[in-house]
Amino acid sequence: MGCAGSTPVKGGEETTKTLRKPRSWKHPQPITRAELKQLREEFWDTAPHYGGQKEIWDALRAAAEADLSLAQAIVDSAGIIVSNADMTVCYDERGAKYELPKYVLSEPSNLVRDSQ
Repeated sequence: MGCAGSTPVKGGEETTKTLRKPRSWKHPQPITRAELKQLREEFWDTAPHYGGQKEIWDALRAAAEADLSLAQAIVDSAGIIVSNADMTVCYDERGAKYELPKYVLSEPSNLVRDSQ
C-alpha cells in the first residue's frame, strides 16, 4: 500500500528514459571547436548557481561528456529522472529541474575547424 497520493509507474519500475543523442542543431553563427569548448565550460561553471544539487550537476556533466551507454549508467546510478530522452530536461529525486542546452550535449552542424 502506497501513499494516498501515489500512483503506480506505467510499465513497471522504470523511471528514466533510454537516452539518445540530441537532434541535429545549428548554432546561430558558425562556431569553432574552441568556442564550443568555452561555451561548455562557462555553462558548467555557472549551472550550479541556478539551483539543484552540485552532485547532480556533476553527474549530468559526466553523462553529457560520455558515450550513450555510459551516460545511461551514470544517469541511472545518480537517480536522475530524464524528462527528455536527449537529456535537455532532467529532474532529481527532490523535483529540482535541470535544463541542459544542446551545445553541452552534442556538436552543432555548423561547427568549423579551428584556424590554428
